[in-house]
Amino acid sequence: MTDQTCPCRAMDAQKHSYSACCARYIEEKLPAPSAEALMRSRYTAFALGDIDYLVDSLAPESRYDFDRKAITHWSRSSQWLGLEILSTEQGLQGDETGYVEFVAHFTSEGERYAHRERSLFRHDAQDGRWYFLEEANRKSAPVVKGKQAGRNDPCPCGSGKKFKKCCGVAA
Repeated sequence: MTDQTCPCRAMDAQKHSYSACCARYIEEKLPAPSAEALMRSRYTAFALGDIDYLVDSLAPESRYDFDRKAITHWSRSSQWLGLEILSTEQGLQGDETGYVEFVAHFTSEGERYAHRERSLFRHDAQDGRWYFLEEANRKSAPVVKGKQAGRNDPCPCGSGKKFKKCCGVAA
């Protein structure tokens, strides 16, 4: 990627280049210093199609249901428009866990979407890295693509879980 504005749009979008932002975590493999920095770099990895980074930054105990094919398709078939951080709780140096609530804006098949999620991250004291653990339960209005929710969308039943871990399990 040429040194353009970072897809996560951290800080001032006009002045924050990819190399000064998420590239150090994605390309240089430096550990993200906070849960929010890891969230921003994971969003950027979605935007760039770097699926290996998404796997590497996922907690090992959460990798059992990672669907590489579906995530690759979602990443590449979507146009990523920006990340909006709504709130963070903990997730700094010295914390064991942290929460980041965000909205990922994207278009897919000509329609605009806003994927809202509250994510749980954990810090591994042994390797000094933050990892995405899971979506934290949060009741929200369902996001529906066409007739069925997408696998990473909130479940239409209103449980607050992703469709793939709720009603999508039975599908």
